[in-house]
Amino acid sequence: MSSGGERGVVVIGGGPAGLTAAEMLSSSGHAVDVFDAMPSLGRKFLLAGIGGLNLTHSEAPDAFASRYRERRPEFERLLATFGATALRDWAHGLGVETFVGSSGRVFPVGMKAAPLLRAWLRRLREAGVRFHVRHRWLGWQAGDALPTHGLRFATPAGERLVDADAVVLALGGASWARLGSDGAWVPWLGGRNVTVAALKAANCGFDVATQASSCGEGREGWSEHFRAPFAGQPLKSVALSFTDAHGETHHRAGECMVSATGLEGSLIYALSAPLRDTLAANGTVELSIDLAPGRTLERLTEELSRPRGARSMSSHLQSKVGIAGVKAGLLRECLPRDVFASPARLAAAIHALPLRVVAPRPLDEAISTAGGVVFEELDEGLMIRKLPGVFCCGEMLDWEAPTGGYLLTGCFATGRAAGLGASAWLASAPRK
Repeated sequence: MSSGGERGVVVIGGGPAGLTAAEMLSSSGHAVDVFDAMPSLGRKFLLAGIGGLNLTHSEAPDAFASRYRERRPEFERLLATFGATALRDWAHGLGVETFVGSSGRVFPVGMKAAPLLRAWLRRLREAGVRFHVRHRWLGWQAGDALPTHGLRFATPAGERLVDADAVVLALGGASWARLGSDGAWVPWLGGRNVTVAALKAANCGFDVATQASSCGEGREGWSEHFRAPFAGQPLKSVALSFTDAHGETHHRAGECMVSATGLEGSLIYALSAPLRDTLAANGTVELSIDLAPGRTLERLTEELSRPRGARSMSSHLQSKVGIAGVKAGLLRECLPRDVFASPARLAAAIHALPLRVVAPRPLDEAISTAGGVVFEELDEGLMIRKLPGVFCCGEMLDWEAPTGGYLLTGCFATGRAAGLGASAWLASAPRK
């Protein structure tokens, strides 16, 4: 894939991590070919920008690094050289200005991903990076000795074999397979004795079970009576709490959404990792929802104890405690009828409505995935030690982070590290 004095590098995966690696390598003078399975590049990146591209977050570096949970030590190092400020500067260099929203999240001024991606691809092409779409990686040719040789690609014209001086894998996890990330690479790396942590759903919705009948019989999922009018409706200004398998209590306020089978949205995504892990350990999770987090239990009880006269219970709930619409529907879905006759019991339910979480949504529906190639298999340049010359970055590494700009920043930071790592390795490695 190279000529003259250039060292040829193959980058497999045309998302933010792969493109960042390609940019680092091309700026160091290497010939770079990017291969992607889809008909065009950056498809998941473009999807992320449909509702407004959340590029990164403006919070302090220490808090930012904490979002990567168990992989905080690795990301403290990565973010020290390419964090939120550097990412914003990079976008400005492409002619895309950014701003900080009220939540601290950082967005392009135009809110869209497409202008940024177009400018980025144009710059990469001008730097000599070559793109090959509809090239799906199939692993290595059997018996090939060098891990940078014998790369098999399925193309519209048939199978193609490619050799390179270095390879950067940026294949993503296993969510949204229709956009290219299908996790097919897991057995290929496992077959070369590379440790890959099992891929799991992250930033995902969850299925619930309710128990509304007076006889205590449970129901998997919502009733049609609740689902039909309220699926897709936001639950605004609520707080969620639960105790995980280690006895730690998680509490967070914000907004989520009623889905056809349970709950999803930003508040649920922020808690998805401990929810998922507790489900794996215990089988179910008892989630508590505060539908009126600005009011104390005593105040709720006092307000609901006032005479309602001829008013309906729905009118009473709305006028006294501001419970209406989907919140009122959720109370009726989850509570036996006799609770509504007791102001104290109803107030307690509004303050801490119990809801049983039974399963995460399928992996392919998740915004991102946890698991992947463990960092212990990599050197500081993100090269797989067992596969000299093969580097790994992006979501196929074993890390996870909540939405809010942390996912994209992690992909850019690891892509940059892998690109620089490959460039340094090429400078010291003999030509094969």
